[in-house]
Amino acid sequence: MSDPSSPDDPPDSDDGNDHGVDQDVGSVDPVERLEVWCAGEDWCPVTTTATLIGKKWHPVIIHRLLEHGPSGFNELQDAVDGISSKVLSDSLEDLQENRLVEREIISEKPFRVRYSLTDHGRSLEPVIYSMRDWGVQHLASPD
Repeated sequence: MSDPSSPDDPPDSDDGNDHGVDQDVGSVDPVERLEVWCAGEDWCPVTTTATLIGKKWHPVIIHRLLEHGPSGFNELQDAVDGISSKVLSDSLEDLQENRLVEREIISEKPFRVRYSLTDHGRSLEPVIYSMRDWGVQHLASPD
């Protein structure tokens, strides 16, 4: 267990139960790790991840970018059936602020941008595909 006098130290993960998660995140530079809002609690990584991707359209946008690769705004809007331009714009902005999506200006005239996943966004692939697989297994098809 970590020393209570140093609240910033992560708790020891030597309890033998890693819940199937590889505790070594060597592929992500510690400087580049995303902020955890409730450090020290066992449920905090789940809470933080849910906060990052828990809005209605966020997982769908990430899924479409995983499936189709970098996409323009209109391409994404077509791929994310039922999303308004305003909601897509706000969602993409939020995903950019959370360093999951990046926006590249392709041309000024006419103004065109392309959205793609960052390394952090691509690292969500197993989470997004697990969500998809769970839905396929447990949800009834719409009539």
